[in-house]
Amino acid sequence: MPFINYAHRELTCKLVYYGPGLGGKTTNLQWIYEKSAPDAKGKMVSLATETDRTLFFDLLPLSLGQIRGFKIRFQLYTVPGQIFYDASRRLIVKGADAVAFVADSQKARFDANIESLRNLEENLRQNGIDLATIPYVLQLNKRDLPTALPREHLEKALRFRNEPVFEAVAVQGIGVFETLKSLVKQTLARLRAGVPVG
Repeated sequence: MPFINYAHRELTCKLVYYGPGLGGKTTNLQWIYEKSAPDAKGKMVSLATETDRTLFFDLLPLSLGQIRGFKIRFQLYTVPGQIFYDASRRLIVKGADAVAFVADSQKARFDANIESLRNLEENLRQNGIDLATIPYVLQLNKRDLPTALPREHLEKALRFRNEPVFEAVAVQGIGVFETLKSLVKQTLARLRAGVPVG
């Protein structure tokens, strides 16, 4: 459910990037942050642990217009990739309005992708969110690596429903904004339809 700020006439939607450790979640957010206009973004906050980190920043795309007289603001989050930080992951997905699952295309990371997707579904469920209905995108990252599995193989294993799938090389920005735009488009469609998001 978006956070409504009546004083500033803003709706704030929470977009969460989920996936296995070192899969490219942080790289996605860093690319978006670096390429966004200075007046459209807040400060990036990084909460670091010994082996992982969570990133967060506000994005106020000025070109989206308004819904029912409210400006739309997005808060973008990553979750820690390591299963060890499951309590943090669960807390971060609480109140999520949309999720991008960033899969690592490398063959050696196949099982980690499956485990992380199951973990996402469980953590959403514990927060009263259904993965089958929340705005959702699957990003297949690291497509440039020689150990990347075929797209068809990854889609068969990881595609949860008929969600959009984007191939990406996040370190080069390939597929990054396509993923974000799809999340934003799905989220706005739900808001305009009057369906509670999240």
